[in-house]
Amino acid sequence: MLTLNVEKRSIVGKLDAVRAKNLMPAVFYGPKEASTSISIPLADFKKVWKKAGESSVIILKEGSNEHEALIHEVDVHPLSGEPRHADFYVIEKGKKVSVHVTLSYIGVSPAVKDKGGILVKVHREIEIEAAPRDLPQQLSVDISKLVEFSDVIHAKDIILPKGVDLKINPEEVVTSISEPREEKEEAPTAIDMSAIEVEAKGKEVKEGEEGAAPAADAKDAKKAPEKK
Repeated sequence: MLTLNVEKRSIVGKLDAVRAKNLMPAVFYGPKEASTSISIPLADFKKVWKKAGESSVIILKEGSNEHEALIHEVDVHPLSGEPRHADFYVIEKGKKVSVHVTLSYIGVSPAVKDKGGILVKVHREIEIEAAPRDLPQQLSVDISKLVEFSDVIHAKDIILPKGVDLKINPEEVVTSISEPREEKEEAPTAIDMSAIEVEAKGKEVKEGEEGAAPAADAKDAKKAPEKK
């Protein structure tokens, strides 16, 4: 089991001063554990966090005292992504805990490879319950069983380690296959040429009428005899 050496923080606050020493401020608490402010070497925490995630139990070693805990929450810098603070949830001894575990999809689905189906991951993690030391970091989902478009994998189909129980409905669909859809080309909109022709003709007549009246008046004025 992974272990982190921690120290109690005698001065609460002034977190920048703690970080200046390459330490990360943190706190641990639990059902029967008072909230305690601690500091952890930043490099050590990053290594353990990468391996344990938020579903594996780690040991917080504070001098001669040890606490089994889960990484409950981590605050990271919005730009650098560096962890700035962590909350640890101390597990009550002899009690099972419920956590969400990541699903790892393995294998090749014939429905996807040979028939062009689309793999639909309904769940990327599921909730399980187990004793702290039995908690897996992730669970594998074998998609090679998905041969036809109608095939699905339920939560009950996932192979669980000994001592681990599902906390969701066993009949819950975890992943399925979606049939490929053919994109239909839209037919071009038919153009009514007769309407365009009529409109054009109407426009010509109108223009002719507008320009014809003055021309006719001028011709008639020329032909009209002058009155003496």
